Amino acid sequence: MKIILFVAPPAAGKGTQSEMISKKYKIPHISVGAMLRKEVAEKTEIGKKIDKILKEGYLIDDKLTIKIVEKRTNKQDCNKGYILDGFPRSLNQVNLYEELLKKTNKKINYVFYLKIDKEIAYKRIEGRLTCNDCHLIYNINDENMKPLIENKCDQCGQPLIKRNDDSLETFETRLKTYLTLTKPLLNYYKNKGILYEIDSNDTKENIFNKIVAIIDGDIND
Repeated sequence: MKIILFVAPPAAGKGTQSEMISKKYKIPHISVGAMLRKEVAEKTEIGKKIDKILKEGYLIDDKLTIKIVEKRTNKQDCNKGYILDGFPRSLNQVNLYEELLKKTNKKINYVFYLKIDKEIAYKRIEGRLTCNDCHLIYNINDENMKPLIENKCDQCGQPLIKRNDDSLETFETRLKTYLTLTKPLLNYYKNKGILYEIDSNDTKENIFNKIVAIIDGDIND
């Protein structure tokens, strides 16, 4: 069983790498952000509250977030493992998630920290488009990540959208939140011996190959 976490600042490629690793190892990619945005799209009561918070670039209440994670990871398709994209994002969420893992007698195998320069992250944010259906990510500023047909998903053909939180103003708030709350997670997982730092300024193919090499045991750091 493989439980894989991605920790990274905004626009570092968590979603892209999660999808690629998901296909490689045939385990589900669980994007907490996507699940929250689904609530927003369906205009549920929770979704209305989430929408305001996401637009401002802040984090959702931890107890609500862990309930959503628990519900999803208890599904049958997670029996052989899963990938968590963008969770946990604070030490409090780490503690709540550790309690959840103890209840199910599971453990995290790999935590990948995708490190990226702020200038490159800016460029990615400016050009990023997302499929609202299958959640694939594209970028019009990157020749290797442009959709084959303008504004249409290569996989399902649905229209691509610009997420509400993909603005430079929101990016600054999200980056500040990351540096304050999420970065301390790195020392925690490093001390557990499961943290792997990956240069995310590289191409998505090279990043993917480095991650696969670590998971398959070809290299140890």
